Amino acid sequence: MSNKLGCKWLSSLVSMFSVMADTFSGIANPVKVAETVVVRKGFLELSISVADLRSLVETGKVPDRLQTYANLLSGEQRSQIFGALKAKIPLNVVGLSNLLNTDVGTAILADLTTVIPRRDGAGVEALRSALVLGAKAPEGLSVLSFIENYPDRRVVVDLDRAFAVMGQLNRSFWETQRFMVAIAPQLAASKPALKLPIDPTQPGPHSVRVMRLDLNDSTRNRHIPLDVYWSRAATIDKPTIVFSHGLGSVRTDLRYLAEHLASHGYVVAALEHPGSNESNTNSAIAGKSPPIAPQEFLDRPKDISFVLDELAKFNQTDDNLQGKIAIERSMIVGYSFGGATALSVAGAELQLSGLRQRCQEDLITLSFGEGMQCEAAGLPEERYQLREPRIKRAIAMNPTTSLLFGETGLSAIEIPTLIVASSADKTTPAFREQIIGFPKIPSPKWLVGFVGGTHLSVKDPSTTLEQVGRPSTVMTGDEVVGDRAVSIRNYIKAITLAMAAQMTDDADKYAIFLTPEYAQFASTTAIPVRLMTEIPPEANAVVESFMQQNK
Repeated sequence: MSNKLGCKWLSSLVSMFSVMADTFSGIANPVKVAETVVVRKGFLELSISVADLRSLVETGKVPDRLQTYANLLSGEQRSQIFGALKAKIPLNVVGLSNLLNTDVGTAILADLTTVIPRRDGAGVEALRSALVLGAKAPEGLSVLSFIENYPDRRVVVDLDRAFAVMGQLNRSFWETQRFMVAIAPQLAASKPALKLPIDPTQPGPHSVRVMRLDLNDSTRNRHIPLDVYWSRAATIDKPTIVFSHGLGSVRTDLRYLAEHLASHGYVVAALEHPGSNESNTNSAIAGKSPPIAPQEFLDRPKDISFVLDELAKFNQTDDNLQGKIAIERSMIVGYSFGGATALSVAGAELQLSGLRQRCQEDLITLSFGEGMQCEAAGLPEERYQLREPRIKRAIAMNPTTSLLFGETGLSAIEIPTLIVASSADKTTPAFREQIIGFPKIPSPKWLVGFVGGTHLSVKDPSTTLEQVGRPSTVMTGDEVVGDRAVSIRNYIKAITLAMAAQMTDDADKYAIFLTPEYAQFASTTAIPVRLMTEIPPEANAVVESFMQQNK
């Protein structure tokens, strides 16, 4: 997903829901405005005036009338509520309105009506209206602006249900954290002394050039921007490397990596998928297009094939690249949604029957990545095979896999594949999106884990600047980016270079960088790195136990 947490529409939607769950409040049409919040906890019930809530927000002090009730909450619960009460989220009102009217938005609102019950059955419309009107407040959407626009004089909040819902938000992220705790003893390792043939994190000796192209696939009405990175050292003896970006993002997602590979003599083609790039997301927020059409899950792999076709033409005609582009021996590098695209062209089969069932249940528990995959439910067939035979190796960074590929789709992969996972990824949580599926992928394969890494850690730092100061919620924030992620980006440079080199005469020279020993060597105190080709039996037992508990 993009540096705006995969996609602005999804970020706005879930950030807003996260604050709602954290703060336990409700919304709608201001025929009447809320004057009182009625909080229920078990058999107890307390009425809180909106004026008292405002005093709490503005002064940080609990009014005397609320002190007794506040004492019933744990310190953690009080901190959650007070922090959420102060949270303010600036949102595009038109975009928010459009998002709340999608099927996913309506389903999540329906889940939230159990937290804010109404006797008249109008809870969904009440929540939708109040969110939109609350977002129009000068300070943006907040608990108070939400309550003050709720279309009833009383907002009833079931506190027990609210905490239960909050505990289920982004359930797969918390599964990952419990998994990491369970296998922590197995992760301990000392830093080995290695004699390395080169430093793979350093740029090659060749200056990099970039050729920017605007391609048009007239058969599918797809306009595809393409950046081609290359140097004078480019040669047909090295594979061409294609980059696929995340949802709501751009082709410069991994620019540092493209420049690094090109400096070592590789031709890198970074394309932009028009149905799921930043422009499409901006259009969706403005209400001019859907956030993501189901067809995009099929069009993205076809974009890869189209770009390879166009590069084949350049290999015949371009003055600079003629005879230097190895089309029939290509490698793909995909990030987030692009990771799923990479796995699709590697041979993974889309299997949608289980996805359709899961995407009708408890949508409020889904991660960003799971919610995005649910958009594929609109495709007409049950299975799709999108293999691109010219792709000979694949790297999928933080990919979405848990729903798209069903029980056996990943087992159809036909080429060497490397999966990257980050333990603190809230967007595509590692346990469900990468770890569970890894044993299904045929060998040769590698699983890289960044302990402490997040969803955006692998991205070019120029694309993550807005993460500074972003509030942390169950769904978003706390991203390890910029200078804090230097060691992660350096390791990505090393393993990508090594994966590509396995298709050249330098395979043996670079093989050491695809070993567990080098992963430990590249680790830092802040970000330990682990690489494995199979999940160890002890860790696999933890996986199976978790799966049984969460059936």
